Amino acid sequence: MHTHEDGPDRDHRRPEGVSGATVKALGALSKALETTERARGHLYAFHQLTGTADFQLDEAVALLREAGHEEWAGKVSTEILGRNVIPGHWTFQIVEAYDRTYYRSFRRLERAAVDELAEGRDHLYEAELKEARRTAGHPDHTARPETGETYG
Repeated sequence: MHTHEDGPDRDHRRPEGVSGATVKALGALSKALETTERARGHLYAFHQLTGTADFQLDEAVALLREAGHEEWAGKVSTEILGRNVIPGHWTFQIVEAYDRTYYRSFRRLERAAVDELAEGRDHLYEAELKEARRTAGHPDHTARPETGETYG
């Protein structure tokens, strides 16, 4: 790692006594949490898409009735409309259970590890990687937003 005069701010510098192995481990833990954030986003997408599909069934039922297919309209209405996606659960309940059982616990544990092992400094691994990959003196390779005013 090489340091530039416009290096990382204090919050993105490794605290005294924190080893490279610790920074790497916390980076891996944070990366796993970021993947969980993405998974949670997909879960919310599943929730919203399933809800949207359920509301779209209203139109399908109405159109089936309008087309003279009362029996099919009734089947769609009673068999699918408002149906649980897994036994006893609508999608909002799955999202709530995921948050309560897994997501919140993961976030708390990751935060506690960063607080205890790195004085609460986030993204140390990425900050060190950025510092190692920057080109000294290049206006688009500054360490901090306030050191470079040009974009694009």
